[in-house]
Amino acid sequence: MNYRHFKYEGWLYGLAFLLALGLRLIGLGLLSLNDTEADLALQALQVAQGLKPALGPHPAYIMSTTLLFFLYGGGTNFLARLTPALVGSALVFAPLLFADRLKPRPAVLLAFFIAVDPGLTGSPIMAITFALFALGCINQKKPQIAAGFAALALLGGPAIWAGLLALGITWAIYQALAPRFFLQGEATDTSTIDFKETLIPLAVTLVVAGTLFFTVPNGLSAALASFPAYVSGWFSFAGLRVTWMLLALLVYESFAILLSMVAIARGWKDRSRRVLPLSLWLIVALLLAIFYPARRVADLAWTLIPLLSLAALELARYLDVRREERNEAIGAILLTAFLWLFGWLNFSALVWLAPGQPGYSLRLWLVLGSFILLAFSLMLVAYGWSTRIAQLGAVWGLGLALMVLSLSSTLGSAGLHGMAHPELWWQQNIPVQTRLLDSTIDDLSEWGRGYDNALPVVIYGVRSRALEWALREHHPVVVDTLDIGSSPEIVITTDAGDPNLAASYRGQDFVWRLTTSWEVAGPVDWLRWLVYREMTQSGENIILWAREDLFINAAHPSNTP
Repeated sequence: MNYRHFKYEGWLYGLAFLLALGLRLIGLGLLSLNDTEADLALQALQVAQGLKPALGPHPAYIMSTTLLFFLYGGGTNFLARLTPALVGSALVFAPLLFADRLKPRPAVLLAFFIAVDPGLTGSPIMAITFALFALGCINQKKPQIAAGFAALALLGGPAIWAGLLALGITWAIYQALAPRFFLQGEATDTSTIDFKETLIPLAVTLVVAGTLFFTVPNGLSAALASFPAYVSGWFSFAGLRVTWMLLALLVYESFAILLSMVAIARGWKDRSRRVLPLSLWLIVALLLAIFYPARRVADLAWTLIPLLSLAALELARYLDVRREERNEAIGAILLTAFLWLFGWLNFSALVWLAPGQPGYSLRLWLVLGSFILLAFSLMLVAYGWSTRIAQLGAVWGLGLALMVLSLSSTLGSAGLHGMAHPELWWQQNIPVQTRLLDSTIDDLSEWGRGYDNALPVVIYGVRSRALEWALREHHPVVVDTLDIGSSPEIVITTDAGDPNLAASYRGQDFVWRLTTSWEVAGPVDWLRWLVYREMTQSGENIILWAREDLFINAAHPSNTP
């Protein structure tokens, strides 16, 4: 299918990439690694140190991060998240590979949607990016390059199997519906792939990347473990509530949902070959994410690709503004954005008031009045000028308002708003005072041995890979039983502590992990979170025990009268 590029198309993709890269890198090392991230980062660090740990089913991440740790000479939070951030930023170029199917302008819009979407910054991003690049190269009839990306996608972790399952089901449904849905005689895509010419690049990439140039042989076994890891999730019932999944989709993707609903209605009516497969993919991916027993909010990432594609297709319809329409369109857009902002500000004040309190009724009527005024204003615009001007004002005005909220959500997901403002994209039990804990142990080590990182740390009763990562430079040892007779210099226990340590140790408690109380939140709590990202959180404490003789003011035998 032939298509024409437009002016500055390449520059717009570059701008989308810089935007995506900036949003992902700006707060990359702010949040401490959670247990899942820390487990994989510790595996990469151990491989970089020449050890041979058992590897998890994410070899693409482990191998690439191992290389970063090796070149840097150690591990940091920033480096531990760098590879997914870079790969996720590169995802904005995937629409370019499908520009012949989406058309160039919707493809560019999709690139910007991908750049600012907070849901495309999580753990499945490596599998998603490589899989879409593989499909894009197939679409561009470059099977050898597609095979290389397919191999990287297979190394991307268990999320690849959710994507392949969704694509497979979508393809089967599409093949069944297409003959009845489209008119007879329409052209169909009959392109095929010669699997013989893709087998060698697939195998070479899988072996070389999966073993880090043959230095980590068990990387291939980790890749094979991704399939049983995904299948085991269908027999686990420890996932999030379905309502949380739907709420996350509604809160973070409200603008895309509105646009995609219009696109689906229009596309099915007009028998669009672009809309039908995307809408089927959206429905299948959403159902798989919801019915997966071990569901997480991050599992919605596969749903976002068709959702944002449909939204881009619809939004592209409002890009062409004739010269004689510009002044009226700009006025309608500014009016819509202003009334949305006015209504949002009054709604923000309303969530702090209870029915019956002074000012509650006034704020409520101001919120309702702003939307009623917006509806009447757009009706007058449609009557006085044209329906098209009213549509442009409604779509772009609402888009500007919701784009600001989307950018804020992306920055919040990156941790720039702080731990007190949780996001649904975050995993639970995120460590809090890791830097304070590490600096305290450094001070104790410098007092006792003359330099930091000298004292080993014994972890007793606390099962947390994030704690091991945070104290990695102190070579922590996790024990099931504590031998007081060995007198370790530093011990970390749960907040229950150990009575045997109190006699010869000094203790200090730290808030280790925060858990957001999503499951007990009421409607008022959810409204307050929607506006201010404030939600009740509970902390898990740990105690740092330091042996008495490590302190400067400790009583030494020579100073005892």
